[in-house]
Amino acid sequence: MDTATLRPPPSLEPSTRRAWRLPLGVRVVIGVVFGAALGVVFGTRPWWFGHGNEDLGALGLLVIRLLKALATPLILFAVLDSFLTTTLSGRTFARFVTICLVNIAVAMTIGLTILNAFHPGLAWRGHIEGLTGHAVAPAPTQPPAGATLDLLKNIAGYVPESVVDPLAKNSIISLVLLAILCGAALRKLKDRGSPGIAFIQPVVTTLFELLTTMLLWVAEIVPFAVLGIVAQVVGRAGLDVFRSLWLFLVVILAGLLVHSLVYYPLAAWFVGRKPPRVYLGKGSDAVLTGLSTNSSLATVPVTLRCLRDLNVGAASARVSACIGTNLNNDGIILYEAMATVFLCQAFGYELSFAHQLTIVLASVMAGVGIAGVPEAGLIVLPLVLGAAGLPEAAVAAAIPLIVPVDWIIARVRSGVNVLADMLVAILLDRFERNAPAAVRAVEPIVEP
Repeated sequence: MDTATLRPPPSLEPSTRRAWRLPLGVRVVIGVVFGAALGVVFGTRPWWFGHGNEDLGALGLLVIRLLKALATPLILFAVLDSFLTTTLSGRTFARFVTICLVNIAVAMTIGLTILNAFHPGLAWRGHIEGLTGHAVAPAPTQPPAGATLDLLKNIAGYVPESVVDPLAKNSIISLVLLAILCGAALRKLKDRGSPGIAFIQPVVTTLFELLTTMLLWVAEIVPFAVLGIVAQVVGRAGLDVFRSLWLFLVVILAGLLVHSLVYYPLAAWFVGRKPPRVYLGKGSDAVLTGLSTNSSLATVPVTLRCLRDLNVGAASARVSACIGTNLNNDGIILYEAMATVFLCQAFGYELSFAHQLTIVLASVMAGVGIAGVPEAGLIVLPLVLGAAGLPEAAVAAAIPLIVPVDWIIARVRSGVNVLADMLVAILLDRFERNAPAAVRAVEPIVEP
């Protein structure tokens, strides 16, 4: 094939003449710093014509809501466009699932090794009642309606009642299933030479590029949304809670950071041929957006753009970032397992290998069965604690205990999920390139 046919049209090529501006990731960090400062200085008090950090946070959440609303149809058309422009085989999906399972296995090994080697939860034993006095907000001691660890019930919940139901409810897994079914059918019609595909394909591609452009425009104001959200969260929680809850925070962050900043870069380097400075450097915008928005779903368009900068093929990028955004949740899975084992140690429950394996399986089901939305890990934690054998009274005491620091852990979880999506895309692309019959396409991600 002539390589000229794979070049994006001039209107879609990144302009080299554009005036220099701060990268999105840098602007997000600046927003975090200023937001934290406002939270520390003013707390929940009004400081501007009767308005304060609570109002800034409410405005910031509107931006995140818009990102998630647009990301849902983006995933639909990204998957459809991938089926029409590339060949997505069953072998590709098998590779995708295998890479995800390997990442989960490594995450569980890291997290459980830390907890079994140092037993940090023992430091809280006998002090639970004193520590719970630092709870500053109501906590979900019961899981939300419909949340379950039962495999069959989760599968049943993914099957939509109508074709518009996933879009109306932002049910990503249901939407992906419909998109895969529809995309496979469109590909079959294209291979048969159906005349209608000549009309459908440019429409799908145009809608995908339209949604990408809109989302990247919205992403430009994310730093301002981050400023407001951080100001609101810090203003509510303050910083005093770290004096008592620092141990839990340090232990959980240690597991998340070792997995994401040691294992991921090494895997990307030695298997995916992307050195750490490339993997972390060119993916920084997506990671920082995930950290700040606290949603891997809202970060999908930025993730796709970063994967393009990493020279990852369009098919691998979309399978990992769009289909994998609700299946490849290393951050949530690792958090659920580590938090559960830590709290079991704190309450004095001895955990055998079989009990820890049960916790791992429950954590995997929780990570796969929950949407990529803020606080996703916290709201299903009661289910995993229950699966570990903790009584309801212990669960009711444990959840409010960790709420004051969960807002930090939640953002790191989202960042880890974004890094996982990028790693899976890099590794999948590497294996697809090595496949002798692989069919690939280079699709541009529209610049704002």
